[in-house]
Amino acid sequence: MKLAVIGGGSSYSPELIDGLFPRLDRIPVDEVWMMDPDRERLAITAGLARRMATRNGDPFTIHETGDMAEAVRDAKYVVTQMRVGGSQARIADEKLGLRYGIVGQETTGVGGFACALRTIPPILDIAHEMESSASDGYLINFTNPSGIITEALIRHSSIRSVGLCNIPICTIMDCVKFMGCAMEDVELDYVGLNHLAWVRGFSVAGQDVTEKTMAAFYEAAGEEWEEPEVLVNMKLAMKSLGMLPNPYLQYFYATDDKLAVMKRNPKTRGEEVVEIETSLLKKYQDESLEEKPPELSQRGGAHYSTAAFHLIEAIETDRQNHQVVCCRNAGAVPTFDHDASVELTAVIGKDGARAIEQDAPDPSIRGLMQTIKSFESLTVEAAVTGDRDAAFQAMLEHPLMPGAVASQSLLEELLEINRPHLNPAFYN
Repeated sequence: MKLAVIGGGSSYSPELIDGLFPRLDRIPVDEVWMMDPDRERLAITAGLARRMATRNGDPFTIHETGDMAEAVRDAKYVVTQMRVGGSQARIADEKLGLRYGIVGQETTGVGGFACALRTIPPILDIAHEMESSASDGYLINFTNPSGIITEALIRHSSIRSVGLCNIPICTIMDCVKFMGCAMEDVELDYVGLNHLAWVRGFSVAGQDVTEKTMAAFYEAAGEEWEEPEVLVNMKLAMKSLGMLPNPYLQYFYATDDKLAVMKRNPKTRGEEVVEIETSLLKKYQDESLEEKPPELSQRGGAHYSTAAFHLIEAIETDRQNHQVVCCRNAGAVPTFDHDASVELTAVIGKDGARAIEQDAPDPSIRGLMQTIKSFESLTVEAAVTGDRDAAFQAMLEHPLMPGAVASQSLLEELLEINRPHLNPAFYN
């Protein structure tokens, strides 16, 4: 079985490779193809991957390539973990937002918007290549912003795809820690969009433990939101809603305080990530290193490989278990489009992910969901067509964007900065 990793030069790749070894009896991979246009980085990560494989008895071969079509051909699973434009594009997004006095985070607001516009065309290229040369395969997307990318795949490709984020699995693992239970026993009443979701309830082995678990998350909230002014906002929101908000809701529930923190930080998160990755890649080059280094935890992405292979194993074995993923709504969340990408509990099996019917979201969260979903759908349309009106309308819809006049100026600057990476139709 062939597994392709698009974005194989990512510093996350050793985490992904490491998670495969204990699951090979259920996921019988014998070829891993790592693809990346940055061949220097790829040589480093693939070299470490080979040493890790050798340490584990060489159960599969590692191939490296700069050719996406070669990587995808005949692959059963294609994992995408791309960053179009590299970290410098992310940093430019962050600084662009700050220049306009708004949040410029990687997946939220103008940062997520720019990232999606850059990423959707090449992701669709991968999906269309799979339609030709790996039509029975599955595309597992970790690329940010995962929910918007998943919607582009749903609307513009026939390939089976599932979007993943590590936050749901981290929430489950925290529940395991709080309740002293097994991961498989935890069930979340989880609804929303990627990086805009809420846990409405928790059960363990079929027993409702919402009150006890929510209390534990409330007490541990300072571990997630470290800045005191952000923490007070998030705890107030948690208490009123009676739900656990996705960590990224800090940009909506604590906008001014979070923006103030971002403004006073000497470096953006993207600049911090560059420093972490430079150190990691230097460590990866050590020929004596044969396992993922503990420093990788600083990069984020906890339980990344657990989420990836928990999903792939369920597809491969037709497990029909429940997992939180980004997938087609198909009527599961009332009032949302059939082809909208939502993040919720789904049944996972040989046909991919099937969303489980949900209770309608309460008004306290439904409005924000609808607003951001409209933004996401317009963003997909803009990225695919290169339609400036669709792009501008997406910005008007998002509550973290500036007013119409400033948004028009912001859009023009964004399009110029990202010209090498965007749909050429934007410039016709």
